[in-house]
Amino acid sequence: MGAGREVAISLDGVRDKNVMQLKKLNTALFPVRYNDKYYTDALASGEFTKLAYYSDICVGSIACRLEKKEGRAIRVYIMTLGVLAPYRGLGIGTRLLNHVLDLCSKQNIPEIYLHVQTNNEDAINFYKKFRFEITETIKNYYTNIDPPDCFVVTKFITSSQVKK
Repeated sequence: MGAGREVAISLDGVRDKNVMQLKKLNTALFPVRYNDKYYTDALASGEFTKLAYYSDICVGSIACRLEKKEGRAIRVYIMTLGVLAPYRGLGIGTRLLNHVLDLCSKQNIPEIYLHVQTNNEDAINFYKKFRFEITETIKNYYTNIDPPDCFVVTKFITSSQVKK
């Protein structure tokens, strides 16, 4: 790539016709296998789940679940966010996360969170750049991967950050 050359990064929704792309990415990216409920939740979230394309090649995704809290408030749970290794550092993960953060702002959703394996320093540092904070540690959250512990990483979007 030449300096200053614009590379096409595009986002596309996940639907029944392309959900296999998400399944293939997850197999390549994550040490766990996701069940049918994961894919049902991802499809149900609509605009909160996206595939990322780099020059028309599917290289990343974000999959979210919308959750109702007490008092009818909604929060977003990031089930997965990943970019294939050769395409990291190109702004693709940032584009995916900013897409979801913008949706949260537009829809007045005050909280977004996820689980991160405690040894995944790259992911922890990535989310901290977006002002996510570690809000909890859960022991033995994961089965069949080491370490089994995770952090709950949360971003609270205050009313001053929410676009009216």
